[in-house]
Amino acid sequence: MATHQLAPSPKSAFYARLDETLESFGFAEKVRALCAPTYKNTQAGRPGIDPVVYLKMIMVGFFEDLPSERAIAARCADSMSIRAFLNYSLEEKTPDHSTFTVIRQRLGLEIYQQIFTLTLQALREHGLLRGKNLGIDSSVIEANASLRALVHRNTQEQYWDYVKKLAAENGIDPADTAAVRKFDRHRPGKGSNQEWQNPFDPDAKIGRTKDGATDMIYKPEAVVDLDTGAIVQAEVHPGDQADHKEMATRVLEAQQTINQARGQKLDTLTITSVTSDKGYYLVGELQALQREGIRTVISDPIDNRRVDKLEPKEQRAVRAAKRSVKSKSGKDLLRRRGMHIERSFAHILDAGGMRRTTLRGWENLNKRFKLAAAFYNLSQLMRRLFGFGTPKQLAAALERGGRALYFGLALLLTLAETVIEETIAVSSSSGRFSQGFLPGRQKKFAA
Repeated sequence: MATHQLAPSPKSAFYARLDETLESFGFAEKVRALCAPTYKNTQAGRPGIDPVVYLKMIMVGFFEDLPSERAIAARCADSMSIRAFLNYSLEEKTPDHSTFTVIRQRLGLEIYQQIFTLTLQALREHGLLRGKNLGIDSSVIEANASLRALVHRNTQEQYWDYVKKLAAENGIDPADTAAVRKFDRHRPGKGSNQEWQNPFDPDAKIGRTKDGATDMIYKPEAVVDLDTGAIVQAEVHPGDQADHKEMATRVLEAQQTINQARGQKLDTLTITSVTSDKGYYLVGELQALQREGIRTVISDPIDNRRVDKLEPKEQRAVRAAKRSVKSKSGKDLLRRRGMHIERSFAHILDAGGMRRTTLRGWENLNKRFKLAAAFYNLSQLMRRLFGFGTPKQLAAALERGGRALYFGLALLLTLAETVIEETIAVSSSSGRFSQGFLPGRQKKFAA
């Protein structure tokens, strides 16, 4: 059968709404304008893949929890409704997974940041960007790297060979595997990022995953508007970096992103408070934020801190943060921090295919995380416009609607049956059934 004889497949309800949302703020035209400098306008060679198609395919991976680019490409090639979302007909070949790498390398990190800012502009138009009360937190992404492949930075020895040599120096038979493992288990400082690295992904660091295991990890960080739930800054950091390191600088960078989305001057300050957990507590960072007039709602990890041992300026910063945490408004901000930030990480990492990455290298992972944060903001916009922001939310809404319709019809049938039975019983006993008599109580009940 010729392809033109096949009946066209309609877009799925979710992707039709997603396409409508993108068209509402001119997503395609603005993205092509941002990416135009990276494409050569020549007739030589094969035409390049439209960057809008590339971004839409990454959207499919985010909304359908597809972790790898191979899985995304296979899903887009297999689904007729997604082909319609990408504007690809049946006789056209969808982009291969290898083109993802080419486009990702072609587009610089600044373009990904501009695409993220573009979604913030759309949120601002619908009142979903306030920029006053911000929350900041980090999570864990498991790297595409193995602990077994670690090599020593100085000697380039494999980890197990290095441990065997140390065991032999301490009088342990290196051929006795159980003894060597016991020696390694009790050896201090064995997992040091200063000594070991993964040759396939040097940017990945040794650290703790969400379930407490030791693995190669990265740290994604999100700055969220606590009034609306929108992500205003998204960045990936090394797995061994402390949360509080340069925290004030990252908050002010988020302020610049908010100003760009609003079309304001970069030095405009709209942030009134920053809320986070104990991992972001550092007296110097508190001082830096409070000097800008920003309230710090961050709990002190040290319960019995000797405030009297600090400098006078440090004492004022610590006491101000303590008052903010104990205040009614501070407790409300802490609750909202847990709600909005944990929700964003759940959507991006656990339901968006990024808890364990298939990419390698900090820059590649940072680009992907910025796109995931931008698409999370798109889902927030769709919730405002249509009442759902993910395919699962749409399915749940349809199921609730169908269930409500079913029970509504069942209730109407039950009421009608009750009215008919009581009408027949009353009319038969009074002998006036042939006159269509219905007492007032039954008339009221039937109505």
